[in-house]
Amino acid sequence: MIIDKLIDRIKETGNPTVVGLDPRLNYIPQFITDKYYAKYGHTPKAAAKSMYKFNKYIIDAVYDIVPAVKPQIAMYERYGIEGLKAYVKTCEYAKLKGLIVIGDIKRSDIASTAEAYSDGHIGRVTVVDTEYEGFPQDFITLNPYLGSDSVTPFLKDCAAYEKGLFVLAKTSNPNSGEIQDLLVDGVPIYERVGALIEKWGSELIGQYGFSSVGAVVGATHPEQAKRLREVMPHTFFLVPGYGAQGGKAEDLAVCFDKEGLGAIVNSSRGIIAAHMKDEYKHCYGDERNFAQAARQACTDMKNDLRRCIQP
Repeated sequence: MIIDKLIDRIKETGNPTVVGLDPRLNYIPQFITDKYYAKYGHTPKAAAKSMYKFNKYIIDAVYDIVPAVKPQIAMYERYGIEGLKAYVKTCEYAKLKGLIVIGDIKRSDIASTAEAYSDGHIGRVTVVDTEYEGFPQDFITLNPYLGSDSVTPFLKDCAAYEKGLFVLAKTSNPNSGEIQDLLVDGVPIYERVGALIEKWGSELIGQYGFSSVGAVVGATHPEQAKRLREVMPHTFFLVPGYGAQGGKAEDLAVCFDKEGLGAIVNSSRGIIAAHMKDEYKHCYGDERNFAQAARQACTDMKNDLRRCIQP
């Protein structure tokens, strides 16, 4: 089970941190962008090449101290096909370095379209008599708004190809409550979705008691997260919202079980843009060593989380 591999990596590193690879051009040091602007001009191709090079620096700096990375596909899609090439190469390089890759794609659609998305992102596509993998991801994120038939194709591919999902339950954005907190027969929608996610993952439970079908549960809503942990005892949480969005280690402790397992916590700009913060500039001298700031940020986040979760 892919969830067991993720948990093994968390235990090996002692660090329930996932690094969000969500690069923006203003995060990327000038020595990188200048190289590709000189070669390709001020073009999407130059931007995408810069992003991939930036990601490689970050991955090289953190791969041995974190279990996983989470590239957000929208940051790459904005540059069209060149951006998607950078996305695929980023996933490939991360896996080469032994990292679990969580593709943050948040797809959702009717069953036939969901099947196509699943084939491309975690399944396989056959051309005549040869099978191909589209995107080298271990997990992907999904939006469950269309219901069970939009999720079923992904469940089949998870079982067939040892892949996993993180399905949106209670998200970290400020206005998530406009829909997710609405009551249906006295029960909030996020809780009903949580119960569905627990059910969807019931056939994919690994040796640690968690399913390869996880849930996205925001660090900025600790009371809801506490309730969801009760509703979903076998569901692993992907927790966004730590750091830049305001979530604190104390807030997300409820996402973990008494063994200190059950969740992986995302930080994006707090890690990949650490070199832009005064507090981390001591970590590197020459700007070509900027990624050492990301490494220190990962260590600081690990220590912060560990003081609030067991054991």
